Amino acid sequence: MLFRAAQITTCGQPPAVTEVPAPEPAPGEVLVDVVAAPITPLDLLCASGTSYFGAPATPYVPGVQGVGRQAGRTVWFPTTAGMAPGNGSMATVVTVPASDVVELPAGADPVAVAAAGLSAVAAYAALTWSGELVAGERVVVLGGGGVVGQAAIQFARAAGAEWVVAGARSEAARRRARAAGADEVVALGAAGVDELALAFADACPGGADLVLDGLFGVPAAAALRVLRAGGRLVNLGSSAGETAPFDSATIRSRQLRIVGYTNNALTPDERARAVRVVADAVGAGTLTVAHRAVPLDDVTDAWQRQAAGGAEGRIVLTT
Repeated sequence: MLFRAAQITTCGQPPAVTEVPAPEPAPGEVLVDVVAAPITPLDLLCASGTSYFGAPATPYVPGVQGVGRQAGRTVWFPTTAGMAPGNGSMATVVTVPASDVVELPAGADPVAVAAAGLSAVAAYAALTWSGELVAGERVVVLGGGGVVGQAAIQFARAAGAEWVVAGARSEAARRRARAAGADEVVALGAAGVDELALAFADACPGGADLVLDGLFGVPAAAALRVLRAGGRLVNLGSSAGETAPFDSATIRSRQLRIVGYTNNALTPDERARAVRVVADAVGAGTLTVAHRAVPLDDVTDAWQRQAAGGAEGRIVLTT
């Protein structure tokens, strides 16, 4: 028996739909009928062959997460596609460890949950578990137009943040950050640390308590300067630079904390808890991220548009 799947045959090239043999569950695994699979930055990175996981063996089916149907219920699931041998979610059927499957609330929108997915998990966990956000605090979100950033703005609002400032590079990203609920949005361009720090200070009078940083580089160094005494910066990405020009005096004089975050450090139970928080927020309408559903058959064009930054939000493949 054959089933349809998007398949990467050469690293650095987009996938194409083909027919492959039906998967056979190993002991402890279950079959999931895939409904929605997002194209995420991690998928693009792994398929490029340049990730820290090493070049994946090809051919393989990408997709590090998805939403589907299993035993009559709607579920979210992760995969290790591109990071370890095996196939991912961009297919009509996938096998996953039963222990990784997370049942979603009845009536959950598969596409909306898939669009938020692990990006929203990162936003929630980084804000609350690593960043220790409490009601009344002031927050700066770097990369506010991405899915992590949009989710972080909305989760900060839901947690009672007094003021939320976003930093974003393109005008489209700034529009998304505003739509997510940011009080002020700072344009991130070619400005240096000093200039950008002044822009954040203007946008966040009195300073901030927490910076959620998905960019690092110059934006992180600038945002760090608006933290008030005891403030925290939680870093979960480096798309603006692998290094950042922090100065020791700023960190020491205000006793600031710089914390690293990765979803990979979550236990399966922690991940499941966070996924349920995300799904509940999507269902309640308090979490929405810009996304577009595209049929699996159009994966090649969709992949190229997502990789080139030409998509308005996250593309979710549907079967």
